[in-house]
Amino acid sequence: MSAFTPGRKFKRHYNRIFRKDPAAANALLLLAELADEHGEVRFDVPDPASEIARLMAARFRDPRAYSLPGGPKR
Repeated sequence: MSAFTPGRKFKRHYNRIFRKDPAAANALLLLAELADEHGEVRFDVPDPASEIARLMAARFRDPRAYSLPGGPKR
């Protein structure tokens, strides 16, 4: 399994979403990091929403803060 490295197109998409809803942009980033090489994310738990919330709390110190390297683009 390879690590997720966001490309220019993903960063542009992330920045557009971040301006509207920072928490949603970080949820997108989390799901992109969890996705396999086919872009699929699978949870083996009965309640995937609570698992995503748990992972968001573990991954992001502040779920509303900019989380890509380099800081937000203005």
